[in-house]
Amino acid sequence: MRRALMVLAAVLVGVLAAPTATAERPMVVSGGGTGTFAADLDGDGDVDGSHFGLGVVFNAGAPRGHFECLMAGNADILGLPLMAVEGKVTGGSANAVSGTATVTGLATVNLGSDGAFRGVLYEVRLWAGGPGAGQLQLTVIGAFDGVPGDTIPGNGNYDLPVETVATGQIRIH
Repeated sequence: MRRALMVLAAVLVGVLAAPTATAERPMVVSGGGTGTFAADLDGDGDVDGSHFGLGVVFNAGAPRGHFECLMAGNADILGLPLMAVEGKVTGGSANAVSGTATVTGLATVNLGSDGAFRGVLYEVRLWAGGPGAGQLQLTVIGAFDGVPGDTIPGNGNYDLPVETVATGQIRIH
């Protein structure tokens, strides 16, 4: 009996003295640069693309961060002098092993002199990598369905095609 108590005491001391598991490190999705659709989406003779930037931290599964996609200056689309989708990231998922992430949230869509729309849902699919390898795909949900550049007309959304990183990078770590 005494031997059993000593074994039990040794086991308890070992369990209590063992280091406790630390919280999982946050997952970070970050990047910025320019992208290209490698096509003229709006028929104006220019290959379309965007400037993009994002910073998202997934901590205990709840993402927080910011996303921006800007088509202005040398990155025009739809004949607009400005189209910007800018908003907080409030949802999504990320997988560092596959190098993929999806972020969602509410954005302001700014069309310059054509006005701005606030509280617009968006989703961005991301693939990690630098020039020629990284990719992103923006969908503006519930608006602009069927306008030039929409890859799935009739679903109520503005689904841009996949855009390839031209300069900069997307990191998922």
